[in-house]
Amino acid sequence: MIKIQNLQKEFRIHQARSGLAGAFRDLFRREYKTVKAVDDVSFEVAEGEIFALIGENGAGKSTTIKMMTGILTPSGGEMQINGYVPYKQREEYVRSIGVVFGQRSQLWWDLSPLESFRLLRSVYKVDELQGQRWLERLIEELDIGSFVSQPVRKLSLGQRMRCEIAASLIHKPKLLFLDEPTVGLDVLVKQKIREFLRNLNETENMTILLTTHDVSDIEALCKRVLVMDKGKLIFDGQLHDLKETWGNGTEVVFQFKQRTTIEQLQAALAELPCELLRENEYAIRVRIVQNHEMLPYVLSTVMTAFEVSDVKIMETSTEEIVRNIYSAPVEVSHYG
Repeated sequence: MIKIQNLQKEFRIHQARSGLAGAFRDLFRREYKTVKAVDDVSFEVAEGEIFALIGENGAGKSTTIKMMTGILTPSGGEMQINGYVPYKQREEYVRSIGVVFGQRSQLWWDLSPLESFRLLRSVYKVDELQGQRWLERLIEELDIGSFVSQPVRKLSLGQRMRCEIAASLIHKPKLLFLDEPTVGLDVLVKQKIREFLRNLNETENMTILLTTHDVSDIEALCKRVLVMDKGKLIFDGQLHDLKETWGNGTEVVFQFKQRTTIEQLQAALAELPCELLRENEYAIRVRIVQNHEMLPYVLSTVMTAFEVSDVKIMETSTEEIVRNIYSAPVEVSHYG
């Protein structure tokens, strides 16, 4: 579905000189510097994948999305999406994609969403009968029937966002771009949107690209994550690999029936790469670096050697992992 090789985007930015004299010189001769917003990015996406593209503000994420949707022309590299080169075949290409940008609406403010949907069907030349059946499904699954005939200006943020998603799908695209689809929404509306997107992916094999700062969206929807920083793609792999690479490991808190010292527990665990921390006189925290390989062995070893009354296993949250990524030096990681 998506094939991107060595994608680059450069911008020339005016460098304003300081002071009145500098401003005067700028009138006759401006100085510019070249900034690489996207620097040699490559990745491929199979049809039917749901994946997340994340990054801090200024990481190059939005510029990449704009090139993928055909809004911007790359400075270098190659891209082919759904058989099209977006910036060369934009008119044909946009008929195969759906786009929801959080700050830009596809709905007419003074019209009802239903009237906007009809206009969009006409724009995309959607078959009347098939289009009506598809619209009925969107209205039902997004649960927008109770307000779809009200003017857009009277809708709440959650209602409007569900209508925006429906509008982006009127022409039944093969690829859906979602930029912060659940920002500012309450928990119930978020859950409804996530369930709809999962069902859409399963029943229509629709490829979905999600950009978000809400890590709960990523955990609920995506198995694959791409992370950008300073214009570069620094991670491309599965969510569990992201946790393995950038997480702080798994922590296990053992509550013992009898007083147990760190030295006793260390002796039982022998040379295993664990860090032991005292919680209280009956509890010890074990931090395991190599999660998948070591966790079962640590659990069985400790519970065989000691009388344990309780065990709590705590993995690093995705939110904490994302913080770890941005606080670390840039290093590119790719996983199959």
